[in-house]
Amino acid sequence: MSHQQNRSRPAGSSTALSEAYDTALLDLDGVVYAGGEAIGHAVESLARARAGGMHLAYVTNNALRTPDAVAEHLTELGVPAEASDVITSAQAVARLVADQLLPGARVLAIGGEGLRVALRERGLVPVESADDDPAAVVQGYGGPDMAWGRFAEASYAIRRGLPWFASNTDLTIPGARGIAPGNGAAVEVVRIATGAEPQVAGKPLPPMHRETVLRTGAKRPIVVGDRLDTDIEGAFNGGVDSLLVLTGVTDAAQLLAAPPQHRPTYVDRDLRGLLTGQPEVTPAGDAYRCGGWTAAVRGGGLVLEGEGEALDGLRVLCAAAWTFAGPGVCGLETGKALAGLGL
Repeated sequence: MSHQQNRSRPAGSSTALSEAYDTALLDLDGVVYAGGEAIGHAVESLARARAGGMHLAYVTNNALRTPDAVAEHLTELGVPAEASDVITSAQAVARLVADQLLPGARVLAIGGEGLRVALRERGLVPVESADDDPAAVVQGYGGPDMAWGRFAEASYAIRRGLPWFASNTDLTIPGARGIAPGNGAAVEVVRIATGAEPQVAGKPLPPMHRETVLRTGAKRPIVVGDRLDTDIEGAFNGGVDSLLVLTGVTDAAQLLAAPPQHRPTYVDRDLRGLLTGQPEVTPAGDAYRCGGWTAAVRGGGLVLEGEGEALDGLRVLCAAAWTFAGPGVCGLETGKALAGLGL
């Protein structure tokens, strides 16, 4: 099953997504938890999906923690998981580095324990200083307390001509108190200091999808995420379907403005969307219908009419906006159409 070719409107599904797909490739931050606490409805939704036979794999661009630590945290939250269920961008970048260096090569690791463990798993030796004779530099999220001097070490080594790798380039990361700078912001610091460009492994780029497929063996996967530029684009690049949940960084206005590679197959409020079918969005002349809503482009803006479930209203607005935009970005005024949905 794949809806990859239809990027003009969200797809429908007559069966629950947990039955239509064999594996859910779930992002963590903003999908399962935020700031270390479970997001509403996540624990019970995942339990029901698992009980129905769906394999759950947790795919995160956050390279800070080890798979063991992530699995332990998930289990504490009520989502039983093993380390083998967790795939991190640290693992993806470690494989990318190992493919280009000799076994036992020393690597300057700018990040947390998750990055160091992943490098050792690939037979590489993490070091702390540019003066420790590294063969490459690898940068991953090191948490909010990472010392500024770590970026200086990376800059010294990169300016000597060493290859530079980054686990991911997410500019932000969601937390309990709001949105904070992510690894992408730290990568920008080093980029400005060196003028260099890193090789990037994490979502949405192919190395992360490759790592995920190798580790899960998924046959009919669905990517579940909250970010258009990582989770949804990664699914697009990998040729698999996706479910966007509105529990993280993406809001309704950003979804309407999404270019084709950022348009999810399905959209739902939270992880309860895995447990249900998805309503069809159908053309109706120059408009679209879903549930009790009709949406169309009128006078340079989106017009929404009707009543019903707010998510159905968002789905028809997506169809109208994406059709109007075609392969581009929708530049229509959307505020009035969204105002009555409460999203």
